[in-house]
Amino acid sequence: MKNLKPCVFLCGAVLGLSFALTARAATFVVTESNFAFSPSTLTIGQGDSVKWTNSNGSVTHSSASGTAPSSPNGLWNFTNSPATSHTVSFAGFAAGTYPYFCTFHGGPPFNMVGSLVITNTTVAPPSVTITNPADGTRFAAPANIRLMASATQSGGTITNVQFRSGAAVLGSAGAAPFEFTFNSAPAGNYAFTAVAMNDQGASATSAVVNVFVETNAVLSNPAIAGGHFQLTINGVAGQTYATESSSNLTDWLPVGTNVAPSGSFQVTDPSPTNGPIRFYRARQNL
Repeated sequence: MKNLKPCVFLCGAVLGLSFALTARAATFVVTESNFAFSPSTLTIGQGDSVKWTNSNGSVTHSSASGTAPSSPNGLWNFTNSPATSHTVSFAGFAAGTYPYFCTFHGGPPFNMVGSLVITNTTVAPPSVTITNPADGTRFAAPANIRLMASATQSGGTITNVQFRSGAAVLGSAGAAPFEFTFNSAPAGNYAFTAVAMNDQGASATSAVVNVFVETNAVLSNPAIAGGHFQLTINGVAGQTYATESSSNLTDWLPVGTNVAPSGSFQVTDPSPTNGPIRFYRARQNL
C-alpha cells in the first residue's frame, strides 16, 4: 500500500478582537506621625485607594476632608487610634484636589493638613495580534509550533504576552520579540490566542488563530452489516476524513467524506459485498 500523507482540514473562522480592560486600582499609604501626614501631598488615579496609618504609640489622629480650621465637608472623616489604620476608596470621585486635615491637630501649633490630588487618567488597552502561525495552518503530529505575536501600547509599556490554547496558558514572554514554541503538540485542533498586558493593569486578547495538527487515520474493526462492508475510523474529532476503496491499490474510488463526530466513528461502504476484493484507506485534505 502506498504511503499516505497526513491530511489537512482548513477552518477560516476568526473571532473578533476583544478587550479585557482592567481598571487601575492601587492602594497608597499615608503615615500619620509626628503630627504630620506623610506624604503631605499625594497624587492618585480615579479608583485608587488610600490607607491612612497612625504610627504614633499614644496619640490619636484623624483624617477629614475639608480645609482647617473649618468643619469637615463630609467626603470622608474617620479617627485612627494609635497603631491603627483606615482605608478609603476613591472610586467615583471626580478629578481634582481634595484638602484634608486632622480634626485634633489641624490648627496651630501643629497645622496637621494634607492634600489629595486625583487625576483623570484613562487606561488605554494594548493591541495584540498573532503573527505566526497563520490561521488554518496544518502540521503533522507531533508538531513544534512557533507562536509569535506583535503587541503595542500607546503611552505605556507591554509587560507580558501570554500564549494560550483555549483557556490553557502555554507560555509567555516578558519582552519583544514576543514568542513561544509549543513543542511536541499531539494531533488535535487548537485555538490559539495571545493576551497582552501593560504597565497600567490593562490587557487585551488577540483574535483566535485555528491550527490543526493531524496524523493518518487508523482503520479497524472491519465487519459486514446489511450486506455492506463497515469500518471504524480512529482519528481526531472535528477533522475531516475521506474514505476510499480500491480493488488493486492503484485506482481509488470515494466511499464517503465525514467530519469526525468523535475520536472514533463508523463508515459503511454502500457497494454490495459480492464484488471483487476491496482495500480501504482514510485520508484528509481532499
